[in-house]
Amino acid sequence: MDSSSSAALLGEEEKGTSSGAERSLWGDTCRELRMLWYIAGPAVLTSLLQYSLASVTQTMVGHIGTVELAAFGVQNLVVAGIGFGVMLGMGSALETLCGQAFGAEEFSMLGIYMQRSWVVLLIPALFLSVFNVFSTPVLKLLGTSDEIANVAGRFSIWMIPQLFAYALNFPMQKFLQAQSKVMAMAWISAAALVLHLFLSWLCIVKLGWGMVGAAFTLNFSWMALVVGHLVYIMGGSCKDSWNGFSWLAFTNLVDFFWLSLASGVMLCLEYWTLMVVILLAGLLKNPEIAVDAATICMNVEGWCFMIPIGFLAAISVRVSNELGAGHPRAAKFSVVVVVTMSVIIQTTFAFIIMLTRKDFPAIFTDSETVMKEVTKVSPYLCFSVILSSIQPVLSGVAVGAGWQATVAYINLGCYYLVGLTSAVLMGLKFDLGLEGIWGGVLLGILLQTIILLIITLRTDWNREAALSKERIQTWGSSLSTAFVDSSRT
Repeated sequence: MDSSSSAALLGEEEKGTSSGAERSLWGDTCRELRMLWYIAGPAVLTSLLQYSLASVTQTMVGHIGTVELAAFGVQNLVVAGIGFGVMLGMGSALETLCGQAFGAEEFSMLGIYMQRSWVVLLIPALFLSVFNVFSTPVLKLLGTSDEIANVAGRFSIWMIPQLFAYALNFPMQKFLQAQSKVMAMAWISAAALVLHLFLSWLCIVKLGWGMVGAAFTLNFSWMALVVGHLVYIMGGSCKDSWNGFSWLAFTNLVDFFWLSLASGVMLCLEYWTLMVVILLAGLLKNPEIAVDAATICMNVEGWCFMIPIGFLAAISVRVSNELGAGHPRAAKFSVVVVVTMSVIIQTTFAFIIMLTRKDFPAIFTDSETVMKEVTKVSPYLCFSVILSSIQPVLSGVAVGAGWQATVAYINLGCYYLVGLTSAVLMGLKFDLGLEGIWGGVLLGILLQTIILLIITLRTDWNREAALSKERIQTWGSSLSTAFVDSSRT
């Protein structure tokens, strides 16, 4: 064979190799998308349905009066927000432990982890209920007007049962999520929302119970979620991972508490930035208008945020499962795919919000002044929605890999040293109003997103897989020892 024929043959082989690589990449991407959406789809639906519980109530309360709307927003984002952040954050430790244990096929560990999480979460729930009781003076101390603080304070006392529902519900969700049993969560959440819609109409509109009716329906619906998940888990659908209640749930609690605390601090520092915006809005010249506008924008952002929340759940499961199974390249590839998909979807949402910025506020309020304020801050809302396409996904990567403590320090510096300081200066000192407050907070979120992106890009995934195996052996050995000791007794 002459040299020209060899060159031609080599060229054909190179083309075949190139096209084969392209087909392989496309196939891998499609497979990864199927696995991600298998988890993310029901997770997004679950998040939307559960978020809708408070959103439905807020919409009905908004037509009672502006003070009631502001009070509900303050209670929901500040008082209940603290409890929600702590419970969700500490419960997220299970995303690391259950996800990696499931990937390593150590199924019996999952049920014990969930019970330990119940024990760890119920204790801070008890202490946080005291904050609910004394929330009125705390809100006044933080600058909330007396009228809004008094209504929000009474509502906070009525909402204490919801706090304990959080403590029981979130560990069960992480337990099911790690096993990709997310469709069951969606059905249970859908049933709870249907019940909530009927009860909200009955108690708030038909019977005219006002804020009392709002509290009753929210508490009842969250307790219905707890009962639904308990029935599903204990009814035989999780035979490999649920072996009944065990005293082993009370072993190794100290180490479990510290991992839960790191998860809690990490996610709380993120979630509480919403609370900061609401509190600072209450210090502006027209606090009632500013708080109402901020609450409406947060509500809209919350709806848009449900997609990244679903991706957060999916990526934490994919990363923890793949690292637990010893597949670091698959974990890295999953991160790239989910970030790309999230950016496309959230950018679309931001575009829709910008087009409808003069119309959508009418869904939440009848006040022309509030609607104009919402329209003014809509560009900041859009930028926040776009940022949320990346930041939650990277947080999910951190949870799946077990980086909670590191990210907690990053969040503290970005959100509070940079974001909070900028928000106070721009909103209050330079008198830029709600736009200045939100702009300052966005600076902190942008900085945090950039830092997490750099960390993720520089991650040694082979090392992370080794650390995952070490973590499973450490926690698994303590569990195995406990099983041996209990069998001897």
